[in-house]
Amino acid sequence: MSSAGLVNYYDSEDRRAVHISPVVVMAASAAIGVFILILNIIY
Repeated sequence: MSSAGLVNYYDSEDRRAVHISPVVVMAASAAIGVFILILNIIY
């Protein structure tokens, strides 16, 4: 049976895996968006 591409290639409990909080991802994307908006206004 096909898994439709939904395959984890690492163990989610692995201590060596990179763990990024969803809040950090949203804050970084918002900061990049504001930075690009400011650059568009300046130039």
